[in-house]
Amino acid sequence: MSQVKTPCIGICSTTSLGDKICRGCKRFNFEVIRWNSYSDQEKMAVFRRIDLFTELILQDKFHIYSLSRLEDVMHDFRYFYHPELSPYCWLHGLLQKYAYRIKSLDEIGVQLTAAYRGRELGAVMQEANEELHRLSEAHFERYFQP
Repeated sequence: MSQVKTPCIGICSTTSLGDKICRGCKRFNFEVIRWNSYSDQEKMAVFRRIDLFTELILQDKFHIYSLSRLEDVMHDFRYFYHPELSPYCWLHGLLQKYAYRIKSLDEIGVQLTAAYRGRELGAVMQEANEELHRLSEAHFERYFQP
């Protein structure tokens, strides 16, 4: 039995809308479809790619100053996170799924970086998701398109 969980956060656009890259977890459509047949090593390779891209984009916009507070909130929300991945990957999934429950970033031990201070969280997340989607799309086209 596999020990590696799915990166799915419950808002899949590959199965519901036919997207080639999920707007929720950022897996490619074929990864979503074949996930249950992947070995743990294959699953971790997918997680690592998503983690790398997410950390690259989110660390420019967010500063995690209290990892323990972030983990406490994820535990309170019963939000699964993969401890081997970057806290920025945890943060991204948490904000994707539960931003409506978070009154301020301070309550989760996070603040916007200087370049983004004063901006609405929704706008920052939309920009981050667009950048993440473009990066994922470029990777998909470079390595998986014939």
